[in-house]
Amino acid sequence: MKYSLLVTLVLPAAFAWFWQDPAPAFLAKFTDIAASAKLLHPTIHGPVDHKDYILEATGCGAAFLDFDNDGWLDVLMLSGTRFKNPPSNTGNRLYRNNGNGTFSDVTAAKGLTKAGWASSVTVGDFDNDGFEDLFITYWGQNILYRNENGTFKDVTSTAGLLTTDRRWTSGASFLDFDRDGNLDLFFTEYLDFDPTKIAKPGDPGQCNWKGIPVNCGPKGLPMGRHHLYHGNGKGGFKDTTQASGVDKAAPLYGMTTVVADYDQDGWVDIYIASDSTPSQMLINQHNGTFLDQGLARGVAVSEDGVEQAGMGVALGDFFREGRLSIFKTNFADDTSNLYQNLGQGQFTDQASRKGLSAKSRFMNWGAGAEDLDNDGWPDIFFVGGNVFPEVERKLPAYPHKAPRMLYRGTGNGRFAPVLDSTLTVPHSSRGAAFGDFDNDGDIDILIVNLNEAPSLLRNNLPPNAAHWLNIKLEGTSSNRSAIGATVIATFAGKPLAKSVTSQESFYSVNDRRLHFGLGASTKANIEIRWPSGKIEKLSDLGANRLHQIREGQGVIAP
Repeated sequence: MKYSLLVTLVLPAAFAWFWQDPAPAFLAKFTDIAASAKLLHPTIHGPVDHKDYILEATGCGAAFLDFDNDGWLDVLMLSGTRFKNPPSNTGNRLYRNNGNGTFSDVTAAKGLTKAGWASSVTVGDFDNDGFEDLFITYWGQNILYRNENGTFKDVTSTAGLLTTDRRWTSGASFLDFDRDGNLDLFFTEYLDFDPTKIAKPGDPGQCNWKGIPVNCGPKGLPMGRHHLYHGNGKGGFKDTTQASGVDKAAPLYGMTTVVADYDQDGWVDIYIASDSTPSQMLINQHNGTFLDQGLARGVAVSEDGVEQAGMGVALGDFFREGRLSIFKTNFADDTSNLYQNLGQGQFTDQASRKGLSAKSRFMNWGAGAEDLDNDGWPDIFFVGGNVFPEVERKLPAYPHKAPRMLYRGTGNGRFAPVLDSTLTVPHSSRGAAFGDFDNDGDIDILIVNLNEAPSLLRNNLPPNAAHWLNIKLEGTSSNRSAIGATVIATFAGKPLAKSVTSQESFYSVNDRRLHFGLGASTKANIEIRWPSGKIEKLSDLGANRLHQIREGQGVIAP
């Protein structure tokens, strides 16, 4: 463990000279306020000191959402359980934001008490009634919750989403793939998991990692497939998996799914991070079908052409070119990817040239590409944690718990490590969500810690450090949540693109309000590319406020 701490703390500081930049000091500092905020319930996910099955090790996500439309971000924390002696209080937790830095547990009152092995969540208004709904994936039956004026109702059966198998669904995203104004639903599977057919550590045929017995998978276990359901806008969904061609993509160990218009043609596409198989990018063919073009577009494998174990995904315009690039986290002893969008959905991995090429001993998961110091350049934040708690006892260089990693965007897409004592506290983390929970103009971070209470990292950026701009979109001819919209803000002579997503990071959901750090600029021009295909331009939007924009009507609430 001492060696682990040395590498975590000393080496980034020792080599920081390599990334020196004349920009001002990084002023964003973080404090974990989860306890004082009353986010107290631990995320139960398998035993603490060992993992018999991969299901116990993979973990789950979280969401920032405003389920009651009061203007304050609420918190949804997913949870798993245990095969042996599960605690009586396992299950997901919904916390209402009280608007004063604290939250209240409203899980039971709001109808979200189901326990089980939850994986991911996607948030979107699938019935266009003005309230954000939930789809939560599980090992077993997924659940669709309709938000009925702030209370959730399980409508899985009436929506046509009941299944008879025990599939392990992983990533999921709401999207409007055919531009009819109604949200559809895409989800992928991780693998076919049957604990009665999988060897545990100590069993004959056990698996090992670096010579140490560990849980088996994903390699050697049956791969998952994609599913796509078309929504009718009235609460019903129809299976269009075959008709859309998503079933023709190669089997994979699918994880996080992120929907956005990657090739800038006005139609949303789907990117899927995959564990131990090439990641996939399903390109929308404008006729209700998709083709996997991940390899051809440069986002499937490493810069060296090697498949990786993709976990989390963050979208960011790291190069200020008005295009969405992709940051992806991977397994231990590997590098993360920084896929630069060269235009029209063609990418190249720039991690080795932009300060992100160091191999990590940590397994990295949830990630965000947010401008944490509001200087106008996206930063990169990600969390980690090993899936093999047993390994640390023999190989302390591979600890079960990991620090959080923060890289500052210094301009022109380069990154430099940032040291913050709050971030060096180790946890075995998975999901992470990004949003301004206290409405003070900077981005805070919500983190899932396995078998611990969550972390809520409040950003203590000085209020006069830099300017900012928040955009909340509401579709009219587009889906009401505006999922898939791209906003390009232009300030200081450069564009900066962001997209409204319904899943990002690792199995998680970020604040639907798009946050732009503006640096010294006091206003910005924006271009909105709505999911309907319409393009709208607005000029001179003032800084340090939230602008609510309705499609075709402009700003409705400055």
